[in-house]
Amino acid sequence: MRYFYYVHTGHRIGLDRFHRAVAIVNELQKEIDITLLCSDFRIAAEAKEYGIKRSVGVDLVRNIPQIAHHGDKMIFDSAEINPTLLTDMTQFFSSFIRITDDPSDTRHEKEFLISPYLEGENICNAVVIDARYFEPLPKTIPLALFFGDDDYEKDLEKHQEMFKPLNMELLMGFYHFLGYENSLKESFSTIYECELYDKVIQRSEILVSASPQAVLENLAGGGKPVFLQRPDYTKDFAPLFELLNVPIIDGYAQEQLMQGIKEASSQTYHEIKNSNTKVIEFIRKTFDL
Repeated sequence: MRYFYYVHTGHRIGLDRFHRAVAIVNELQKEIDITLLCSDFRIAAEAKEYGIKRSVGVDLVRNIPQIAHHGDKMIFDSAEINPTLLTDMTQFFSSFIRITDDPSDTRHEKEFLISPYLEGENICNAVVIDARYFEPLPKTIPLALFFGDDDYEKDLEKHQEMFKPLNMELLMGFYHFLGYENSLKESFSTIYECELYDKVIQRSEILVSASPQAVLENLAGGGKPVFLQRPDYTKDFAPLFELLNVPIIDGYAQEQLMQGIKEASSQTYHEIKNSNTKVIEFIRKTFDL
């Protein structure tokens, strides 16, 4: 019997789920041998840089049974789910934990859930944020933008004029194309490479981001995030951000951006709790560790 964590990630969907996978797997691998399965082979290869001991790329979610065995245990972090797949997964794995961001989701009778919205039997109501982001570091970057780790259509380049008057600093995403930053130099005062992710997230006073996980990480460390709701992104996080008093900008309107930053400067944000211990204990109990 083996342990697996499957995460849906990639250049079209970003690394948000991967970041919380790192937070969970790094804790679990202290006591069990767990393999991270990534839907993106490049991220599977890079996972060791984040402390992950064992990671494997998976072409399709349906290929998981080619790696795992019947009776193994699984943590499943993906929206690639339907009733048939869910039934198959809960029958294949002896314990199946799913992480969901969907406020309208429901629990399958044979699965366990981790959700920021749902409560009840076999459900852990929590938000996963790596513990290191809760350290309140000095805020040396007044205003920054992190568009996200996915921008296949180069939407940031198309809409960069909305950010130009604000003299913002920019954190590049992991998947930006070679030379992409050259076209952005006139619109941002400073451009950071993706390797400086932690520095920018933790040290930004106000962070504008289309990455829900980056918003949560910045808030955890005492920052004042503003969520940029991209049209191509799910709106699953909107109810959570409303509860946390995080300003939300809907689309690429400069007027909304200015208003969101103004609100962030004077906003009283709700504190977000470090729920990692709660999540790990839920997993340990479910897996009988």
